[in-house]
Amino acid sequence: MAAATAAMAALQSSMTSLSLSSNSFFGQPLSPITLSPLLSKSVEKQCPIVMKLKRWERKKCKPNSLPLLHKMHVKVGDTVKVISGHEKGKVGEISQLFKHNSTVIVKELNLKTKHVKSKEEGEPGQIIKIEGPIHSSNVMLYSKEQNVASRVGHKVLDNGKRVRYLIKTGEIIDSAENWKKLTEDDKKTEEVAVST
Repeated sequence: MAAATAAMAALQSSMTSLSLSSNSFFGQPLSPITLSPLLSKSVEKQCPIVMKLKRWERKKCKPNSLPLLHKMHVKVGDTVKVISGHEKGKVGEISQLFKHNSTVIVKELNLKTKHVKSKEEGEPGQIIKIEGPIHSSNVMLYSKEQNVASRVGHKVLDNGKRVRYLIKTGEIIDSAENWKKLTEDDKKTEEVAVST
């Protein structure tokens, strides 16, 4: 009988010495779970969702649940002519692309009225104009020099660079000067945004 009580006391003392805290399991400290470098790289490559969808919009996804992005014949900075809709015949420059639903925003075109509530108590509400999206099939690349809208073609130059060109005029769109101009404009807008 004395041996049984001694064994029970020893068992109770060993159970009290085991302290279960939030970071341990049966007295053993838990090591933090670390992701392998391959998993962390795959997480970084997920494409950001640029445009906020409406409640009723559904985005088509791939089996790995990444958004399905459409190939588009235009890029940011291209001069385009609207060929369909109530803005038909107007010319403007593309400022934004939304590849998940194949739409573009053209500067100063397809203006929509938006009612904005006041954010602070003393500030009044506003009615502002914003540029609405236009489907990319409703715009055509435009040549400012020859005032012609044309379909786009692709060709490889002698140096191996693949460029886009206008089929009607043969004018190359993706020239080095155009890219330099675009990057300089982006830097200027970033500097203005930082200074304000």
